[in-house]
Amino acid sequence: MGFQGGFPAPLPIIENASPHAQACASPAPVKKESIVAEHTIPVLSQTAYPFDARGVAKRFRHAAIFGALSALQPGETMRFCNDHDPLPLLQQLQGYFGDDVRIEYISREPGEIVIDFHVVSDSRA
Repeated sequence: MGFQGGFPAPLPIIENASPHAQACASPAPVKKESIVAEHTIPVLSQTAYPFDARGVAKRFRHAAIFGALSALQPGETMRFCNDHDPLPLLQQLQGYFGDDVRIEYISREPGEIVIDFHVVSDSRA
């Protein structure tokens, strides 16, 4: 039920959702550069690959997120959407990826969490 060809049916896009919630509906532009401590840091990727955790069964979420981030190349970004702030996950990601992935909250509203994961390097290679 709800499956097409072995894959879950896509989640419907809610027309009246906030802009942050709609940010997970399609690839979103990423800032070409950001300023940190008065230094310009280029971001090579022009889009953020969406990852809506709300559509992934809870028992598979962490593995799916680790797999998705591991598939990204330096300069690419994944835009993560969830209904709660995933603090334990963020600790796990930081422990595994270290400084290779930069975490940037886009929205931290209750029930509407949007985080960009920027892959800045790959020291595991």
